[in-house]
Amino acid sequence: MNPQLNGIETIEGTYAFDIRTSNRTLNANRFFWNMIRADWRERYLADPEAVMTEAGLNDKEKALIRNEDWLGLVKHGVNFFVLEKFARVARKTNLEVYAIMRGESFEDFMKTRRVPDAR
Repeated sequence: MNPQLNGIETIEGTYAFDIRTSNRTLNANRFFWNMIRADWRERYLADPEAVMTEAGLNDKEKALIRNEDWLGLVKHGVNFFVLEKFARVARKTNLEVYAIMRGESFEDFMKTRRVPDAR
C-alpha cells in the first residue's frame, strides 16, 4: 500500500483514488471519460446496455450506472472528475450529485451552502 495513504481508512467519507484503483477501474473510468464525445453520449442514450458492454464494464459497474449510484461509483473507484461528465448526460448538476452523495434532498443540501440561493 502507498505509505501516503496510511490511516486513510479512519477518515470518514474518504475514498482514495490511487494507481491501484485506477488500474482496477480503468474500463469504468474510460467509459465515463468518453462522455466528452458527442457520438459516445448519443450512442449511450440510444442504447446504454450496448455501450456499457462495449466499454467492457462488469455487472457491478453496469448496475451502479443504471441506478445512478454516484457515491457507489466513487467508492468503487470511479474518479469524480470523469463522473462529472456522466452527470451532464444524466441531466444532473454537480450540486445535485453532491446532495445525492450526502443522502440529502437538493433543498436540504443547499441550506448547508454559504450561498443557499445559488444554482
